[in-house]
Amino acid sequence: MYIPEHEVRAVLRYEALIPAIRQALIDYSAGRVEQPARIVLRAGNAEGLRNGWFAVMPVIAGDVMGVKTVTFYPGNAELGLHTHIAVIELLSRSTGEPLAVMDGRLITEMRTAAVSAVALDALAPQSATSLGILGSGVQARSHIQAFRLLRPALNDIRIWSRTPANAQHLVEEMGSESGARAVPMEEVASADVVLTVTSSPAPVLQGRLLGPQALVLAVGATGASLRELDDEVMQSSYVVAESRSCVERESGDVRLSGATVQAEIGEILSGALAAPRGRRIVFKSVGMAIEDLTAARLVWQGRSPVPQ
Repeated sequence: MYIPEHEVRAVLRYEALIPAIRQALIDYSAGRVEQPARIVLRAGNAEGLRNGWFAVMPVIAGDVMGVKTVTFYPGNAELGLHTHIAVIELLSRSTGEPLAVMDGRLITEMRTAAVSAVALDALAPQSATSLGILGSGVQARSHIQAFRLLRPALNDIRIWSRTPANAQHLVEEMGSESGARAVPMEEVASADVVLTVTSSPAPVLQGRLLGPQALVLAVGATGASLRELDDEVMQSSYVVAESRSCVERESGDVRLSGATVQAEIGEILSGALAAPRGRRIVFKSVGMAIEDLTAARLVWQGRSPVPQ
């Protein structure tokens, strides 16, 4: 059975995905997930930033197994194509039988936002009302949608983009009732919660601009040599990761700054560790196969007439 993106969109909802992702992150940190390191190959199709990559992400958890293949071609944006393209195969753990193959682009988009929403709810104080967003693409849109479910009080939304017209377009798309504004970098960085969803290979967020108790949700710049956050952000913050091993291996923000990962979000969610209060926190995510598997299982359950 192949499930195309329009069918994924018809059944996958943040209302179910966010709590499922929350439990998956707890399970991962508790050692209940078998997830080897992601394999990444350069496509060799071009030089520099136009050079795409191809990744394979296998995982086993609960009653299912899965593998996602995903490509990232930055140059696709100029061709009117998605920069990320993915396919997920879902299999029965008990028999090894394939249950479904499905388009993974929207799953990747939504599970990434769901992870950030879980971290937001666990780490941001209830008094937070302002959200600053660096970036104005697909992930900015999906994160706003997910955040609204858990924190409707984040009604002061400040958006910055290297291309001001893109930030203004997102503001107009959200509507005047959303509280969204296109603003300078300094105003974005002064928000209670700052979300970075850029494709920048070099730091765009500077620690000197952040509030002393800001929560930074760092989602973009996945790669050992890529960064969104400068040394001051990383070294002045309590660093939480979705996975220590994944972030220490794949995040340039951590590797190049010398920062130490002090907790996994699953440990905080389970109560094994407590998040600090009254200080700056960075949550860094790079994406994991267990998140894709969790979303794919929800799609399969919603799409299949017979529960599996």
